[in-house]
Amino acid sequence: MRSLLLSGFSGTGKTTVGPLVAAELGLPFVDTDEEIVRRTDTSIPALWRELGEGGFRELEAGLVREILGVGAARVVALGGGTLTGRALRHEVLEKAFVVTLTARPSVLAARLREMADRPLLVGSDLEARIEALLEPRLAAYAECHLRVATDELTPERAAAAIAAACGVDRVVVPLGTRSYTVTFVDDAPGALSSAVLALSPSSVVLVSDTNVQSARDAWLRRAWATAPDVRVTEVTLAPGEENKTLVSVAEVWRRALGGGIDRRAVVVALGGGVVGDLAGFAASTLLRGLRVVQVPTTLLAMVDASVGGKTGFDLPDGKNLIGTFHQPSAVVVDLDHLTTLPARERAAGLAEVAKIALACDEALWVSLEESADALAAGDFASLAPVVRRAVELKVRLVRDDEREAGPRVVLNLGHTVGHSLEAGGGYSRYLHGEAVALGLVAECAVAEAMGGPPGVTARVRRLLARLGLPTEISSEELARSWHHVAHDKKRVSGGSIALPLVVRVGEARPETVSLRELADALGLAGAAALPR
Repeated sequence: MRSLLLSGFSGTGKTTVGPLVAAELGLPFVDTDEEIVRRTDTSIPALWRELGEGGFRELEAGLVREILGVGAARVVALGGGTLTGRALRHEVLEKAFVVTLTARPSVLAARLREMADRPLLVGSDLEARIEALLEPRLAAYAECHLRVATDELTPERAAAAIAAACGVDRVVVPLGTRSYTVTFVDDAPGALSSAVLALSPSSVVLVSDTNVQSARDAWLRRAWATAPDVRVTEVTLAPGEENKTLVSVAEVWRRALGGGIDRRAVVVALGGGVVGDLAGFAASTLLRGLRVVQVPTTLLAMVDASVGGKTGFDLPDGKNLIGTFHQPSAVVVDLDHLTTLPARERAAGLAEVAKIALACDEALWVSLEESADALAAGDFASLAPVVRRAVELKVRLVRDDEREAGPRVVLNLGHTVGHSLEAGGGYSRYLHGEAVALGLVAECAVAEAMGGPPGVTARVRRLLARLGLPTEISSEELARSWHHVAHDKKRVSGGSIALPLVVRVGEARPETVSLRELADALGLAGAAALPR
């Protein structure tokens, strides 16, 4: 079990609720303010005067890092401003379960009126002072695993809710007030209904495809059984990348509007990457933006497409040329969906895991090499940690570069060549992950040809083959697909393209490469090989 940290403004109940949560979980309780006073033998107001706010925050941060570094789980009540610093907050979100307690300013003022030891709460109009302090903190407080409003709850009920929630495995995508969680479960349909009900929707638009409806109908019926009052409009699309078109988007629009949606409706995307992208795009445009819950049913969608907010559809000229960034309100990853996933689809998902490992995490790459045979055979004990780690890595990149203007670009590794192969094959020859696998091999070869580390391409080829993915592509097929690179959304001015190049296993860097250099490195030299 990870440590549980209680954050939130003064007066929300951290020091009252904290010991109750600790008792329920059988863990020690620490109040950071009390611990700082004990260690320094100085009151908080005196330390504030002596150190200033910056110095006091450094003292708090050092204590929090020390507590989390001990290893033993604890329940910790934090000061109201402890996690306002971005670096500490993001570090803590990866190591602990963070709960933000909230309450209305009027409630906080009533609770804090008799407390004279709060250095920032000095002034005649306490409620106005609280509102002024809360405003710049709202984004930081929203970056948490769970929010609990204590306005009407007794401390005992708040503690029970927190203790129950901390047993659920969640990863936070910290994007200020648009933050959301990725919840990991195994055969727990109630996780979907819980995520939907938490949004208090007026209605739900469920988007899936015929394959998902057939394979996961029983799971879905169990999910809605726990939310019988939710009005659901179902939209079932034709499956496959070849149907990732404006026609499918229009079908979602038509059915949703026909179902009488309003702006409090929630779109649920139940399916693979195609369904997720189509439903997400439709949600981003319906009534100028509806909330969406992503429920990925394929390995590829779990580790990549469902997280990060990219939506869109394909054109004959290329893949995902029309799209938006529209972050979900929640992501529910139920590993039980993988039990009905065909082996070919499972292997395609592993290509995206290999991609993010190759680009960002050598340890994950080595883990893939060590467990490749078990992963290819569908061993779920091996798959679960791989899925979670891939999501964690993607979350870091989305957190630091939501709209792909910097480090998130490395997630396009293998996709320039891969997307051209998909388009060249009419979106039916290769699954997306298969095309990415071929793209990884080709683009690693490009990195080597341009002076990168030798031997990486062979290592990549070996792992992908063990995972059941294609690794060989003819120069003729590359040449036939090459003109699609001219329309790639990553193309920049001057006949160049933004291309992640592998520096070593576990590290890729975005580079700007001319299309002629890229063609030459792929053995496609000559005017005929270049995009028209």
